[in-house]
Amino acid sequence: MAITKKHKDIPGNPSTSAGQRATLNDRFRHSPLKVLTEEDWNFWWDNGYVIVKNGVPKSYTERMQKLLWEFEEMDPNKPATWYASPKEAMKMKELTNSGMVEMYNHPYMWDIRQYPKVYETFTDIWGRDDLWVSIDRANLNLPARPDFEFKGFIHWDYDPELGEDNIQGLVALNDQTDPNVGGFQCVPELYRTYDSWKVNQPADRDRFKPDISGFELTKVGLEEGDLLIFNSRLPHGIRPNYSKNKVRMAQYLTMMPAAQEDEDLRNWRISSWRDRIAPEGYAFPGDPRKWEQTRYPRAELTPLGKKLLGLDPW
Repeated sequence: MAITKKHKDIPGNPSTSAGQRATLNDRFRHSPLKVLTEEDWNFWWDNGYVIVKNGVPKSYTERMQKLLWEFEEMDPNKPATWYASPKEAMKMKELTNSGMVEMYNHPYMWDIRQYPKVYETFTDIWGRDDLWVSIDRANLNLPARPDFEFKGFIHWDYDPELGEDNIQGLVALNDQTDPNVGGFQCVPELYRTYDSWKVNQPADRDRFKPDISGFELTKVGLEEGDLLIFNSRLPHGIRPNYSKNKVRMAQYLTMMPAAQEDEDLRNWRISSWRDRIAPEGYAFPGDPRKWEQTRYPRAELTPLGKKLLGLDPW
């Protein structure tokens, strides 16, 4: 897939369609929810994120844990093996030492993407069924130490000034309720007050890295198997891991309205699954060893998975 111009220089994942073609569910007609409760919905609307407990089974997360250790060539019982040099340099410098795992199409990852409860939660958010799933990677965030520094960050993946509806998400692959363990952090107050906040910001500000002076960071605690979905207008990032010997593991995924009419994108998505290739873009260096092509099989897709990929139409 030729990289769209905007993804040459910004973080966002180019594997799904742009959200400006559709708007998020506002439940103006009080449409019934499949997974979220009314309390969940109100929290989502007020804070820009929502947590679905037990989004995927532990059997899925446990095998993903083992896979990430294997793929990163690390022994979970030997921290000395955790700090090898990165396989590929990150153009997006704030991701350096953040633990991004350059794996995108392993069967275990697709099993999580096509898990019905995950899909149904995203249909609640969009208020429609015809969705495509992003082709994204995982995260294995290691404890910081003097020779392995990671201070965390807060950013936007999409320019909030564009007014597009985009959402992002992840599945917690292990428990990350300890605030000292690296995990998701965000600034809900800035999400709520963005329009008034921007009035006093310089015109030449970085549209992807807000000045969060005076705002309180929310360190979101997740348990293994939880699904987190957040609005892309929510300033967010990975918090530093200051634990002694714990890691944070997550698989990133989101869903967007399907763009069946975008034949180039649809064909690229199919080839990404078929040939096990990574998205192209500023934040996605890929795996130079090409282990996905040489070590792992192609994922088997369910009828739902084929639609979420774009192989079959909605």
